[in-house]
Amino acid sequence: MNEAAVEKPVVLQVENLTKFFGGLRAVHDFNLTLRQGDLAGLIGPNGAGKTTAFNLITGIYLPTKGSITFNGINLVGFEPHEITRTGISRTFQNIRLFNDLTVLDNVMVAFHPTSGYSLVDSIFTTSKFQRREKEIVEKAQELLEVMNLSRFQNETARNLPYGEQRRVEIARALACSPQLLLLDEPAAGMNPKEILQLMDMIHFVRERFNLTILLIEHQMRVVMGICEHITVMDFGEVIARGVPREIQENPKVIEAYLGKGAANAA
Repeated sequence: MNEAAVEKPVVLQVENLTKFFGGLRAVHDFNLTLRQGDLAGLIGPNGAGKTTAFNLITGIYLPTKGSITFNGINLVGFEPHEITRTGISRTFQNIRLFNDLTVLDNVMVAFHPTSGYSLVDSIFTTSKFQRREKEIVEKAQELLEVMNLSRFQNETARNLPYGEQRRVEIARALACSPQLLLLDEPAAGMNPKEILQLMDMIHFVRERFNLTILLIEHQMRVVMGICEHITVMDFGEVIARGVPREIQENPKVIEAYLGKGAANAA
């Protein structure tokens, strides 16, 4: 059998996901399948429901109906920290670093939920605490080196250039040892040079950490340049799926972004 023809295992299966906020339908019958190693995009105009879908997958919102299955585990009802422990990590549209902490401390924070020591250990700085803290520092430093951030480890996070802050946020997400990484508008606010570096970095982290990646992005240069499969939302519903070329030529997508006249002209 041709190995290329063998489909990789499904990592994430989202079926009929729906979310109402009062009388407002934010997401309706959203379906998504991600296979191991996918690098996929979720796009659509502002207000299409993309970030709401992310928030449902990561437990920030509870679905009105539908299912979210990750590696065979039904995630509906899980708290965000529980979902992180299953192997899903994310970044946010607005960078959420601890601005007054160093870069190293920002990454170390992500290791502490699995540190294995108690509050008593930390208060009395027991040998267990000291040993685990040393291991966490070493792991965080290794991750910063991989992400080309070692030179910033003692810098206060707020003092870094915007593109490097994004890189720190992704490094912190990677510290949770995810299998699935969700990136919410990682190119937001970046200049053209930073966008090119981001695209290279996303390819790199997928290969280096054996990840499946789903990203929301408005920068079409990023989406069309790195995503292998794209799902398009509008008014809370999926209106198209396909590879980049198919999405670029889809009349429904053109209409969603540019209006009906543009779709007819195409």
